[in-house]
Amino acid sequence: MVKFLRILAWLAIIAIIVIAAIIFVPQKRTSAEDLAVNADWLPAAHDDTGEYAARAGDCAACHTAEGGVPFAGGRPIESPFGAIYSSNITPDKETGIGDWTLDQFRAALVDGIDEHGANLYPAMPYANYRKLSERDIEGLYTYFHDTLEPVKNEVEETSLTFPFNQRWGIRVWKWVGLPDAGFTPRYDDADLNLGAYLVEGPGHCAACHSPRNLVFAQNGTDAQSDSFLTGGEIAGWAAPDLRTKSSSLASWSAQDLDLFLATGRNAHAGVTGEMKLAIEDSLQYLTDKDRGAMVKYLQHIAEYDAPKDATLPAAVTAYPERLDMSNPTDTEKLLLTPQDQPLGARLYMDNCAACHFVNGQGADEVFPALDGNGTVTADATTGLIDTILHGASMPSTQMRPMTLAMPGFGDRLSDDEVAALASFVRSAWGNDAPAVKADAVRALR
Repeated sequence: MVKFLRILAWLAIIAIIVIAAIIFVPQKRTSAEDLAVNADWLPAAHDDTGEYAARAGDCAACHTAEGGVPFAGGRPIESPFGAIYSSNITPDKETGIGDWTLDQFRAALVDGIDEHGANLYPAMPYANYRKLSERDIEGLYTYFHDTLEPVKNEVEETSLTFPFNQRWGIRVWKWVGLPDAGFTPRYDDADLNLGAYLVEGPGHCAACHSPRNLVFAQNGTDAQSDSFLTGGEIAGWAAPDLRTKSSSLASWSAQDLDLFLATGRNAHAGVTGEMKLAIEDSLQYLTDKDRGAMVKYLQHIAEYDAPKDATLPAAVTAYPERLDMSNPTDTEKLLLTPQDQPLGARLYMDNCAACHFVNGQGADEVFPALDGNGTVTADATTGLIDTILHGASMPSTQMRPMTLAMPGFGDRLSDDEVAALASFVRSAWGNDAPAVKADAVRALR
């Protein structure tokens, strides 16, 4: 018994020493030399302000609170462990990064370490920013430290429950959750290397579109992982699969995908959820070359063969006066037969058919198609339910300045009716997704 207690005591001492080392031994920071990328295919060079680098990194999406001053922080980032509030990254010396050096700024972006040496929560996508080039990091520093006007804004402190409030534990998580720092070109094609850099690094697409593993790290930060960009979830919304044969992008041409990234709309879909912010604040501002390289890379790593031609010709000379009903689907037959329609079909005709039509195809770049729509058929139904309840809008962009909005129906439909409507569109036309229960609707009201 005495021997056993001695063993326990020694184990306790060793554990204390290990934890003390994790907490107090300084972490190694990535150097500028580790991030040097010497290539002529890098993204469009930022100007003296560094704004282009900030656009490419989509910093505004997280660091701008709803209705708040750009980059002044305070936006809650939902996580499985609670809300994590984004920081003020304007050059205010009291509440922002006005006193930060370039080395401290780089450590935050790439290593997830703040100016005091504390670990940042991985809601900050430093797992992806580890691929940033030193040139782009210097551009970001120029923009946030030297170009922006300082904004004094004390953001709400993140307060997670134990043990997730113990930031020293994040250091252990980093040992298994972070890839090596630096971007290594893998292709002989300059456009593919450029696209890979933008998608994997500043665009941090995997932060939403890759699944998470058992320790909630991204299950793949580049195309060498089979899980990379095969779909994820953010705040209950599905971030669709961009890569496998079951992806809705399998029917999109390069022109379709490029148009979506630039405007948030095309002949197949309209942007919703967090992706709207990425279009609004970042992707629409990329050069045609940079955005085209992203499209080329995404289609290169996909398991599917994308169509070569755009879904619609560049110029449409005439539109049919009526929908083609020469070969109607079972859903179209049901919707056009008013007798004995189930509740979901009746609700669709009353609330949805005027815009999305009985064929579920909607109107190109105006009313998104529901047949084959990734948000409609996703395993995570939050996006579909939230859209029915509260409506949605597509952003105003340089190429498509008109803001298009869908009204919400939460004030006129009960929980059971929303569930019936959602279940109908998830199984209509070529869709084949499980039904939605009223309890799921009730939880989102």
